[in-house]
Amino acid sequence: MARYRGSVCKLCRREGEKLFLKGERCLTPKCALERRSYAPGMHGRQWQYRRKPSEHGLQLREKQKARRIYGVLERQFRRHYQEAERRKGLTGANLLQILESRLDNVIYRLGFAQSRAQARQLIRHGHFDVNGRRTNIPSFLVKPGDEITVRGRSRKLIYFKDLMKGMDHVTVPDWMGFDVHTMTGRILRLPSREEIDVPLKEQVIVGYYSR
Repeated sequence: MARYRGSVCKLCRREGEKLFLKGERCLTPKCALERRSYAPGMHGRQWQYRRKPSEHGLQLREKQKARRIYGVLERQFRRHYQEAERRKGLTGANLLQILESRLDNVIYRLGFAQSRAQARQLIRHGHFDVNGRRTNIPSFLVKPGDEITVRGRSRKLIYFKDLMKGMDHVTVPDWMGFDVHTMTGRILRLPSREEIDVPLKEQVIVGYYSR
């Protein structure tokens, strides 16, 4: 399946805000947005002086920002939206709930990776079990009661050994539990909108797909 291979820093510059796609680097002066706070490309400096974007343009930008934050392809994102429509409740809140339930996001939230991109790589390499079964699908949707554990063989790797030394200070969201000694996370419930700390206006995204 196709995947964006370019500089992720350009994505932040295009949206005009930090999307934290590179983990800790985004908090340092090395962050590209700190050094060049204008859109990428030869006409990037002129972008801010262009005319006010249309309503459709604002909706598109919000949808693209959500895709980039969670690292989801267009077809995947549309499937998640269609699933959100089928569920009871607000479609926008349901969409964010589904995105937060993706295994790559859960691994990131548990502190096993500094970014969702790194979490996807760890999952693809087969370092995690979900309910005792090896799972290497980043888009796998977890549900309340699921347990995510670092596989026994993977715990012997230097990466996870070093990671475990500093995980006592990791704060996980209230909708998840974490046991640092067994390196196991548990999904206690699905998150509410107030517990999802992403700078997104989900109803604007709903407006994009409701055209």
